[in-house]
Amino acid sequence: MVLNSLDKMIQLQKNTANIRNICVLAHVDHGKTTLADCLISSNGIISSRLAGKLRYMDSREDEQVRGITMKSSAISLHYTKDNEEYLINLIDSPGHVDFSSEVSTAVRICDGCIIVVDAVEGVCPQTQAVLRQAWLENIRPVLVINKIDRLIVELKFTPQEAYCHLKNILEQINALTGTLFTSKVLEERAERETESQGDPRSDLGEQVYDWSTGLEDTDDSQLYFSPDQGNVVFTSAIDGWGFGIEHFAKIYSQKIGIKKEVLLKTLWGDYYINMKAKKIMKVDQAKGKKPLFVQLILENIWSLYDAVLKKDKEKIDKIVTSLGLKIGTREARHSDPKVQINAICSQWLPISQAVLAMVCQKLPSPLDITAERVEKLMCAGSQTFDSLPPESQALKAAFMKCGSERTAPVIIFVSKMFAVDAKALPQNKPRPLTQEEIAQRRERARQRHAEKLAASQGQAPMDSTLDGSALEPGPEGEDPKGDEQQVASVTPKPVPQEENNQETFIAFARVFSGVARRGEKIFVLGPKYSPIEFLQRVPLGFSAPQDDLPPVPHMACCTLDHLYLLMGRELEDLEEVPPGNVLGIGGLQDFVLKSATLCSLPSCPPFIPLSFEATPIVRVAVEPKHPSEMPQLVRGMKLLNQADPCVQILIQETGEHVLVTAGEVHLQRCLDDLRERFAKIQISVSEPIIPFRETITKPPKVDMVNEEIGKQQKVAVIHQTKEDQCKIPEGIHVDSDGLITMTTPNKLATLSVRAVPLPEEVTQILEENSDLIRSMEQLTSSLNEGKSTEMVHQKTQEKIWEFKGKLEQHLTGRKWRNTVDQIWSFGPRKCGPNILVNKSEGFQNSVWAAPAGKVSKEASRSRDVGNSIVSGFQLATLSGPMCEEPLMGVCFVLERLGLSKPEGPGASDQQDAEQSDVVREGRGEGEAHDGHAEPPEQRTSQKGELSPADCYGPFSGQLIATMKEACRYALQAKPQRLMAAMYTCDIMATGDVLGRVYAVLSKREGRVLREEMKEGTDMFIIKAALPVAESFGFADEIRKRTSGLASPQLVFSHWEVIPSDPFWVPTTEEEYLHFGEKADSENQARKYMNAVRKRKGLYVEEKIVEHAEKQRTLSKNK
Repeated sequence: MVLNSLDKMIQLQKNTANIRNICVLAHVDHGKTTLADCLISSNGIISSRLAGKLRYMDSREDEQVRGITMKSSAISLHYTKDNEEYLINLIDSPGHVDFSSEVSTAVRICDGCIIVVDAVEGVCPQTQAVLRQAWLENIRPVLVINKIDRLIVELKFTPQEAYCHLKNILEQINALTGTLFTSKVLEERAERETESQGDPRSDLGEQVYDWSTGLEDTDDSQLYFSPDQGNVVFTSAIDGWGFGIEHFAKIYSQKIGIKKEVLLKTLWGDYYINMKAKKIMKVDQAKGKKPLFVQLILENIWSLYDAVLKKDKEKIDKIVTSLGLKIGTREARHSDPKVQINAICSQWLPISQAVLAMVCQKLPSPLDITAERVEKLMCAGSQTFDSLPPESQALKAAFMKCGSERTAPVIIFVSKMFAVDAKALPQNKPRPLTQEEIAQRRERARQRHAEKLAASQGQAPMDSTLDGSALEPGPEGEDPKGDEQQVASVTPKPVPQEENNQETFIAFARVFSGVARRGEKIFVLGPKYSPIEFLQRVPLGFSAPQDDLPPVPHMACCTLDHLYLLMGRELEDLEEVPPGNVLGIGGLQDFVLKSATLCSLPSCPPFIPLSFEATPIVRVAVEPKHPSEMPQLVRGMKLLNQADPCVQILIQETGEHVLVTAGEVHLQRCLDDLRERFAKIQISVSEPIIPFRETITKPPKVDMVNEEIGKQQKVAVIHQTKEDQCKIPEGIHVDSDGLITMTTPNKLATLSVRAVPLPEEVTQILEENSDLIRSMEQLTSSLNEGKSTEMVHQKTQEKIWEFKGKLEQHLTGRKWRNTVDQIWSFGPRKCGPNILVNKSEGFQNSVWAAPAGKVSKEASRSRDVGNSIVSGFQLATLSGPMCEEPLMGVCFVLERLGLSKPEGPGASDQQDAEQSDVVREGRGEGEAHDGHAEPPEQRTSQKGELSPADCYGPFSGQLIATMKEACRYALQAKPQRLMAAMYTCDIMATGDVLGRVYAVLSKREGRVLREEMKEGTDMFIIKAALPVAESFGFADEIRKRTSGLASPQLVFSHWEVIPSDPFWVPTTEEEYLHFGEKADSENQARKYMNAVRKRKGLYVEEKIVEHAEKQRTLSKNK
């Protein structure tokens, strides 16, 4: 194929039915970028000899050095099949788990994907992850089984063994797809059932529950991968060949004389051919018959490899002539057999032909977008499609139609922003010179040469040379420079910039409807924008003129400055982009942070946010080497935050700038970018900041030497009592069962709080439903502000009741009776995994109950007291007593809340009013909740008399502080534990290095969960849990110890309690004998706790000896 011109691409973009937006997904090192190279070489963009070596889509230097892809990049390819011309927008994505956020950005703007699987390694953890991502975005996958050559060259399989191995891989992938499909069908069925339960007419006759109902009726034949369906291609990208069954079916139908349709069905599977009868029969393995796939396809490929590797020249020539191929003499004489194989196979079975034909046949065009996917995209958060305004629902038709007429609304989704050097933009590139300009320059150079000669001989005066050069100004009007004869092109003056090599941002986007035109005005809708809120703020609704709209939150208006065609490392300027195409948009960097929805109508809801597989967990503090360069660092971090979809930038209370990334490789890339591209300064990076959580457990039954507590002789009770005394100060009453009673400094309120550990399942439910809890909180606050509650849709309400039901199901028993109804708040940040339960009498408040419409003075006061208590609880859960880390899995029970009226001169009614006034001051600057404000004179007169309550500050502040302290002491009354963040670690290793892998794991506190051998290979898959705190340098160490034979994939999975008590000291005789008096084998939890406390500048109890020297006399030293 020849290299296509830009005009050809623009023409192809207009035919939406023949566009295919696809991404290449796979586990790391399964051959995505090499496959992309082969497809690109078919368009003549790179040489076919360089395909696989060049890795064209890996344009970053660190990608080339490490040999892995780190960002998703797009390229447009042209493909012709049966006189139909197709435009294929190919997006190459990373396979490394640290960059799985890039996969999410690619999947969102595609309609189909190619899943690449290594024929030797088979299905790997990241293969499962990308399949799940594709499934969640409702895009159709096709399968490429790559690296078939490894089965021949490395594993030395026979064709029959290879066939069994490939069949096995297909079964594994289909099992994965089946699991995803089944869970979806059952979910839908459960939804239908809950709807029918709400309907009283539904018959209650059938009580038997059958899991499989619903599965038989749904058609899943399209889902599974099977070569006879044409959605599987077998390839070896490095050797440049690939085939689908159709190719061989066409050849053999002519040779053998069996219909092509029959061969298509039988070439894969246990069928064999009876050559005499020219019939295809079901195979009987016992007779030693070979399946058709082995006999007609694999054996031919094996014999070709065999001939080339053994350098059997006669056989090679015979094969080449029988296939009717032409091999160049350079390739035929080449000493490397790989070159010969590539030369023969790439002509016989061109990989690009096989893969692109499958893509065009099996993957949908933008016109085939399903209604289900459109509805899912338009419903962000807990909204449902039915709850959107009718104007928004009408946009669904525009999505489905994908129309390019003037009236069609323009809808574009920006999935990420990526940084490009300003010099690489088409408008800043040097343009080629015209013939006249070249002639002018030649003339000027000749003139200058003559003048130089004349000057050297002393014949011509200087002023004549000046006149000569002034006669002909340069084409750009600049003064001619001395080295102009070497310059072959003119650079137009670039856009004015602060620095020459400034980074500009381009939006990676796709047009879902309408035509994107350059210079057109468009609305940028942030992820929190709501069309319902727009209707409330704009009286004319969506028909309002768009020029003079009042400010609406999360909505901005901007112009599409530049539109680009993405061509891998290159960008091409476009005037307009029809619907269904992938494009780059310039000039959005001030409007879009990471992703956004662009629409010409304000009625469009923002698209559902991207779902990321990896959670950012690795954090480091960054500061410049020279403090004067702080502004550059701040600007650089802002740019980095915009350029990476997954990274998070925080400024902590301590003033540290913190970078949160998904893993070590990701962290390294972010720091390199910061140094070299965005901040361009030297930076110093702290040790990784490891997050922990604090929790409490039930009191242990046995001590550290497995003796039952309470049965042994206490020896060193001194330790224990000392610690208990220093923990709880005076004025706080502690019961034997851990109930803490505290009074506010002005003695007006008394709180009794107890801390109880939550069951693990409940903590998990709270973590999973944090979004729902957040929307419940927003709902409550909007009700408190007196807004209408039309926003609550029935589905959201159902979700809330389902969540409540789950909690009730797990919080059973006498201890937890009625607890769920009494939940007052979640924390920290009102949506965390801790709960506050209100059991105080006469003061009822619940997170489930909607507040009353009219608020009495008394109720308003009690609500303000309640808000102060909740604020205290939020502060207590945000930083625990051990090392100021957030709490997790703790339930605080407010057993009693006593509010007493103060005594003293003239205190009764007036001071009560004063006190409630101060309470309100904590929230709304003295404004009562029923909307009336007291006159300022009255307030000042009250403030004038100094009362006992006043000298301690506002009463609300005292309540907050007291509640916070009470929660902290309630925690300290129970056995405290640290929780560590854990990675799931997947390691693939050969049997001979297993021991070394285990050695590294055990050294780093990891524990193996399971180990299994991959069928048909000598590879073991080890699944282990590893604390994040111990994971730094883990991948490098494993690679070093195993000589590169094992490489781990680390994904954040959960929080786990560290079993050892950080405050433990030996107290019994057995413990003394076992651990010694000092117990100086420092336990893990204490080590982590002290490290965090040191980093935060908190007090650490340790003995420090400085300059300790033993005094020696000279005579002793002799």
